Amino acid sequence: MTLEPARVLAILSLRPGAEFSTHDDVIVWADKSQTQPTEDEINAEIVNINKAWDAKEYQRKRAIQYPNLAEQLDMQYWDKKNGTNKWVEAVDKVKSDNPKP
Repeated sequence: MTLEPARVLAILSLRPGAEFSTHDDVIVWADKSQTQPTEDEINAEIVNINKAWDAKEYQRKRAIQYPNLAEQLDMQYWDKKNGTNKWVEAVDKVKSDNPKP
């Protein structure tokens, strides 16, 4: 069994570049320059990572809804050529459908 990914991310967030491995869901700390984080520190960091992930949900939703860059450039070209605002309207719709909290 390996250490769950959230715990590994939390350890690396708390101790960047730390040297450690896992064996049977146990952390084997090999880093001589950094102390091993406590279970409480790891658990608190998991909560912080999850909060940061949740806070950016709107960005992930927007990213998949925006037209691709080639389409956006084409919209901008034709908007300039025709005096329209289709690109602004398309971007505004994505933003209004997925508001920033």
